[in-house]
Formats: sequence, C-alpha cells, structure tokens
Amino acid sequence: MIIELLSHLPFMDQARATMVAHAFWPMVKAGFLVSLPLAIISFIFGLLIAVGVAFFKVMPVTHVWHKILLKFLNLYVAMIRGTPLLVQLCIVFYGLPAVGIELDPIPTAIIGFSLNVGAYASETVRASIQSIHKGQWEASAALGMSYIQTFLYVILSQATRVAVPPLSNTFISLFKDTSLASVVTVTELFRVAQQEGNRSYDFLPVFIEAALVYWGFCWVLFYIQKRIERRQDRYVTR
Repeated sequence: MIIELLSHLPFMDQARATMVAHAFWPMVKAGFLVSLPLAIISFIFGLLIAVGVAFFKVMPVTHVWHKILLKFLNLYVAMIRGTPLLVQLCIVFYGLPAVGIELDPIPTAIIGFSLNVGAYASETVRASIQSIHKGQWEASAALGMSYIQTFLYVILSQATRVAVPPLSNTFISLFKDTSLASVVTVTELFRVAQQEGNRSYDFLPVFIEAALVYWGFCWVLFYIQKRIERRQDRYVTR
C-alpha cells in the first residue's frame, strides 16, 4: 500500500518507491540507536570540557602556570574553531594510527565530537558566567565562600539558565553533524542511507528521505528545547 502511494509521487517509480519504503525503518533505527546516543554522549563530554575551559578562563590569573594553561586553552579553542569538523575526525581516525594510536570508529567519533563541542560551548559557557553580576562573587566572598564554592553553588546555576538556549542549539547542530561519523565508518543514520543507495546507485530519493528523517528528529528536539525554555522562564518569573 505504501509503495503504491509512493510510486505516484513525482519522479518516483516502482523501484524507487520500494527502495524508499525499505530504507525508512533502518534509517530511523540507526537514528535512535546510533546517531542520537552518539550526540548525547559527545555533548555530555563536550559540556564537561566546556565548563572546565570556561572556569579557567574566568578565574583570576595568579600564577605563571595559569598563564601557560590559558595559552594552551586559547590555542585549543582557536584550532578547533578554525578547522572543519570533518578534518578533525579524519585526523583522529586516519592520522593517529601513524603514531601508533588506533581507535575504533565509535570512540573516534565521540572524541572528535566532544573536542569540537567543548571548544564551541566553552565560549557560550564563558559568556554566560561573565553575564552574572560581579556582586554575586563579592557577596559570596563576604559570606566566606571560596572561589570554587562560589563558582559551583552560586554562579554556575545562574549561568546555566542563560546558557540553555544556545547550548540547546549546539546539541541540535551536533545531532545533525553526526552524519559526518559515516566518514569514519560509523553506521549511523546517513551511512545507512548511503548503503541503501549503493544497492541501486540511485541516491537522490534515499538522500531526500534521509533529510526528512533528520528533520523529523530535529523537530522533536526543537519541541523539547521550547518546553525546557518555557519551564525555565516560569521558574525565573516566580
């Protein structure tokens, strides 16, 4: 029934309709079982990196080792933001074996995505922290709280509310970027689409279908983002 309906669409025939119908569930399954978990795990690790980088960037410089660390962190952020994610993944997967480091596809993708998210999100987290009024730091110091205690228990919770919208967009972009993991042989959503297209060498219908599947996943993520932001707005206005 579905194949018959698809075959009546423009530029579709029986063979294309059959291919599109058979490719749908494998792509959705790969999206749920590979692409989405890959994005979630990479985002968590990337966010931890981002918070760590932002913490050292906003901390007052009091030691020469801190200055050296800041130069290293600035170099890391500049290199990640200044090079394509695809190149970064290829360096990790195809370049590291040249120096004796070999990684499986999934760990490669997680490392590459996490480092990329960490660099970009660190600037978001840093800006969110610096948006909190300095009086919060001074009041906490007056109460006898250390710098780390103030950061963890006072500043970070307030900065989180500021950072949620841009970080949500970062996560949605990361989910779409998981399609690049196909380059390092991760069988995620887009690689399944490539495999389905390779069967008949007719890629246009299945790639369009893959785009629609990605759009469906992202629509759900957009909806979740809006719900989180609305709940956050209600919490702030209380």
